Amino acid sequence: MNILIVDDLHEVFLEKLDQAKIPYNYQPDITREKAEQLIPEYEGLVIRSKFQVDADFIDLGSRLKLIGRAGAGMDNIDEAYAGSKSIALFSANDGNKDAVGEHMIGMLLSLMNNFRRGDQEVRSEKWLREENRGYELKGRTVAIIGYGHNGQAMAKKLSGFEVNVIAYDKYKTGFSDQYAREVSMEEVVKLADVLSFHIPLTRETKGMVDEEYLFHFRKPIFFLMGARGGIAQIPAVLKYLDQGKILGAAFDVLPIEKFPSLAEQAWYKDLISRDNVLLSPHVAGWTFESYYKLSSVLAEKMIAYIKK
Repeated sequence: MNILIVDDLHEVFLEKLDQAKIPYNYQPDITREKAEQLIPEYEGLVIRSKFQVDADFIDLGSRLKLIGRAGAGMDNIDEAYAGSKSIALFSANDGNKDAVGEHMIGMLLSLMNNFRRGDQEVRSEKWLREENRGYELKGRTVAIIGYGHNGQAMAKKLSGFEVNVIAYDKYKTGFSDQYAREVSMEEVVKLADVLSFHIPLTRETKGMVDEEYLFHFRKPIFFLMGARGGIAQIPAVLKYLDQGKILGAAFDVLPIEKFPSLAEQAWYKDLISRDNVLLSPHVAGWTFESYYKLSSVLAEKMIAYIKK
């Protein structure tokens, strides 16, 4: 098994392959065009987010037996087509779960306590206490959509805040544990004070969070999107921010994540103009620690498969 690595990984990945005596070609600065030229020679491919591993690219890899992604999702890989070619797929979706959980809780606390606005006002020589009165998290109901690795980590980290954590997962049942109670979507819209997404981007979830989806929530909510940007329709969130149905929204991910394309979106200026919206550049799962863990976890999964 000879593996082509086309993205930047922590050196622990290479160390583990060396220990397992698995040959590889580490090309973190490679272009897609160069990768297309090389991939026919390799049985394995490892990528993060450099380019789309689509059907055309997979067809060029006539010897491909496995593809690994050093990340939490597989949305830049055509999973169905790879499966039709009997190519094994591996992700490291448990490698950055702690990072995502901590980041999204940080964003939530910032929203609830006006950290961003308060900081800017003090820097502008404004000392406005009443205008920046915040909310306490204790006693509220946090609804987690998707109870996989990231959703479970989020629930565990919330346990010290004395909140009621409920979780909905369309593809799992019987998963209630000490950190979250399994509920129906009907209970989510009835009970939620905070809504946090931990689901992959698929054909089914793309654009899922629209006006109709948000309309049904009974109480004003804080909205957290740390999964994939394509899941939420931004104009729908903006509408309910205007109406007060969403008290604040935090996005670590957006439907478009490159400039200048992002700035050209009709909703972009509206989004960034609001002091109850908090944005970060898709870094929730990208800490110094997760950089190591994502590479380590992926290496272990792939080596176990190759050596079995």
